[in-house]
Amino acid sequence: MKRILVVAVVIVVVLAVWFLFFKPANKTMVSPQLTTNASKKHSPEFDQQITSLINSYVAMKNAFVDADTSEIKAKTSSFIASADSLNLNELQEKDSSIYMTVQQNVSDIKANADPILKENDITEMRHDFSMVSENLYPFLKTIGYEGQKLYWQNCPMAFGDDKPANWLSNTAEINNPYLGKKDPKYKSGMLHCGENMDSIYLK
Repeated sequence: MKRILVVAVVIVVVLAVWFLFFKPANKTMVSPQLTTNASKKHSPEFDQQITSLINSYVAMKNAFVDADTSEIKAKTSSFIASADSLNLNELQEKDSSIYMTVQQNVSDIKANADPILKENDITEMRHDFSMVSENLYPFLKTIGYEGQKLYWQNCPMAFGDDKPANWLSNTAEINNPYLGKKDPKYKSGMLHCGENMDSIYLK
């Protein structure tokens, strides 16, 4: 009788230990969370203004690829209008230092775009476009750009063998706005000269 009691106690202890330490816990499946607009930093209105700015910039860049000075001026005028339409007030409400930085970026962007409207030499226009690009790129980085993926591209010989220049594109394919389709020296032979250096997108 005593032996049976001992065996019963041992069984109870083993079962108790198993339930406490080895029984698999009930796991609740958690669905992965989809990225929603709630994770975005900016209002839809602000993002739309930035989209318009980028679209007008890309149109200007494509005009440089085509080496069409009349179209360059028309697209530059639209780009400046998009820059003028930016409402940066919501940035000021969130972070005054970012607001001041992007205000300066926008001022520099317009200061370099304006001369394109007055120039007739496409090389000079391209120098100014290069400076527009150099100010637009940090502007997008600073605001926390939330639009379609953009590529920061480089031509190592934009203004000569050792004079590179950069630009932004909405495609990974290189279509060089500095040498383009009608270069006096290379014709369209250097249209795809360049490489992707960076990309900007909502992660």
